[in-house]
Amino acid sequence: MNAIIMAGGFGSRLGMGEKPCVELLGKPLISYVIDTLQKTESIGDIYVAVSPATPKTASFVQEEYDDRIMVIPTGGGNYVGDMVYAVKAACINDPLMILMADLPLLTPQLLEKVIKEYKSCGKPAMSIFSPIHVCKSLGVRPDTVFNWDGKLIVPSGINILDGNDVDHEQDYVSLVLDDIELALNVNTVDDLERCKNMLLKRNSGSLKN
Repeated sequence: MNAIIMAGGFGSRLGMGEKPCVELLGKPLISYVIDTLQKTESIGDIYVAVSPATPKTASFVQEEYDDRIMVIPTGGGNYVGDMVYAVKAACINDPLMILMADLPLLTPQLLEKVIKEYKSCGKPAMSIFSPIHVCKSLGVRPDTVFNWDGKLIVPSGINILDGNDVDHEQDYVSLVLDDIELALNVNTVDDLERCKNMLLKRNSGSLKN
């Protein structure tokens, strides 16, 4: 399964310049996602979709990862439009994973679990969510909340869809997981600090990988 990282947003809430290039423990946020994808056995080619708002991100990926990662310039300003353009530019006609660039806690094990669930779901698309209680336990106040069978859930920023039918809305299943790695993306300075603390705990062996 190939993957596209969406890295064309302004990151205005964080207010630290291009969000994919914001450093966390000396490493740009986007590198956490790229490196995790590269370590995930079920992931094939990796692409990064950038926009006019993220030229530094484009340069960083090209310089740091050479031809191992393809950078796809999009028009910017419309997430869905940019995503569709990126899928077509990458000529992906099979199921693929779409991720945001601000998920530094992801692990290969978690992505493998998501892919396994997708393969058995029987639908062309899957959206990954976190229960709102997990977000609240981390001190996160999500902007977007959905009601799913009476439960409040929050989009994680990870989706799988059929690249062959990217122009159309696809029948999808919602996968709700309690993993904290999915519940914490970086939108604010506080989120960045939370991720820092969790990575330090993980590195010390007290947070399960």
